[in-house]
Amino acid sequence: MKRVAGNTVEQSSDPTQLTRMTVNGETVERQVSVRMLLSDFLRHELGLTGTHVGCEHGICGACTVMINGRSGRSCLTFAVQADGADIRTIESVADENGDLHPLQEAFRDCHALQCGYCTPGMIMNILSHMEAEDDLDLSDEGIRELLSGNLCRCTGYANIIKAVRKAADKANWNRA
Repeated sequence: MKRVAGNTVEQSSDPTQLTRMTVNGETVERQVSVRMLLSDFLRHELGLTGTHVGCEHGICGACTVMINGRSGRSCLTFAVQADGADIRTIESVADENGDLHPLQEAFRDCHALQCGYCTPGMIMNILSHMEAEDDLDLSDEGIRELLSGNLCRCTGYANIIKAVRKAADKANWNRA
C-alpha cells in the first residue's frame, strides 16, 4: 500500500482549519484551506494520486473514494468536511504485499479496463456496496444500476459487468 506523503502544496491565503482524518488506516492531520477539496487533499497533500479527478462536478465518478465505508465523491467534498472521517482510496485495496483484491483481479482477468482512468472510482464504488453487504442484484441491469454513477468512455461496460459478477461469485457476494 502506498504510504501517505508529506505536505507538497503551496500554502494559500485562504482561511485554514486543522483537519484530522484516517486515510487508508493512517491518521493524518493537516492545516488545510477551508476551500480545499478532498480530492486535492488526497492527491496533493498526501500524494495519493490513485484518486482521479475528471469532471469536478460529481458526474463522472472518477474521484470516488470511501468515506466512512460508503462511496463518496471526493471532488464534491471539502477536506474539512472529512474531519474525523475514515477515508479509503484505491491505494488501500491491494494488500500490503501488492496482491490484488478479488475485485481488482476480476477487472484484470475480464479485461474490464482500457485506459484505466475511471477504474479506481469504479472499484471504490463497487467495493463499498460489497463490503457494506448491500443486497446486490447481479443481473446485467442490476450491475448497470450499481455502476450508474461511474462513467467509462472506453469499454462499453460489457467486461466491467462480467468482472463485477466474477468478483461477487468468487467472494460469495451473491445476496440478492
